[in-house]
Amino acid sequence: MNAQDWKRQFFEYLEIERGRSIKTVSNYERYIDRFLAFAKVKDVGNITEEQVREFRLYLNRQAGTKIGGRFEPMKRRTQNYYLIALRAFLKYLRKRGTASLSPERIELAKVPERSLDLISENELGRLMSAPKTDCLEGKRDRAILELLFSTGLRISELCALSIDDIDLTRDEFSVRGKGDKVRVVFLSDAAKETIKIYLAARKDMDDALFIRYGRKAHVGEEPRVTPRVVQRLLKSYATKAGITRKVTPHVIRHSFATDLLSNGADLRSVQALLGHANIATTQIYTHVTDKHLREVHKKFHSRKNNRV
Repeated sequence: MNAQDWKRQFFEYLEIERGRSIKTVSNYERYIDRFLAFAKVKDVGNITEEQVREFRLYLNRQAGTKIGGRFEPMKRRTQNYYLIALRAFLKYLRKRGTASLSPERIELAKVPERSLDLISENELGRLMSAPKTDCLEGKRDRAILELLFSTGLRISELCALSIDDIDLTRDEFSVRGKGDKVRVVFLSDAAKETIKIYLAARKDMDDALFIRYGRKAHVGEEPRVTPRVVQRLLKSYATKAGITRKVTPHVIRHSFATDLLSNGADLRSVQALLGHANIATTQIYTHVTDKHLREVHKKFHSRKNNRV
């Protein structure tokens, strides 16, 4: 088989046997297509380390995010996505008994430790109070904010919710997240109350938990809110609340995690609540919630100052 045939079988394998989402398969297809086109690969048995090295150089010189009128280089983390997809493809070829470059020969680039965008407890309180609940849209937005902070849901998970997914007589519900994995999340009293108020005010028959409003909301389009809609409303409410830093749904997710850890939750529990496959992903929160380090600094640094 040629490279295109192997590629097609690999994507079918990801979707059917590995249960990857359509979006994940689409991303892998984009990454691998770019490599195959760059290296002009027709026979997968001819993939070489030199081709991969040249491809990495090519990616490193590509424009990434536009900042201040100019484009920054593609981020190392983004470059690694291409390499991860290529390694997975090579592992599949080996699994099928096809000789090609060993996936172990491809090392990922070192990336800087992720920084967390956080807002203070005071800013979070102002954000939650920003929606005016005298209208249906405001009731929806207050419910979205409370639900995000109560559960730590990813934005895609929140937008996919239907009314039947949540039982307001209980404090918990199941959500299907990344990798099609199901986890349990929990509702605060505030989240339950705001959702109850919002649903009671709705007159439509749509099954989506959160739907769009406005003149063009239902003109031939899916009525449920999209990630873009939620991102925009968060940006708007952050401005109204006088928050100058960028506020996104993921910032609320960060706040959810750091709030739990700051109040004594163990790392494994927070990992489960966030739906992280690897605890190393959860560990990025620990350095901002380590009360012991704060106490050490206060005790010993102040003592030093007293001797001056």
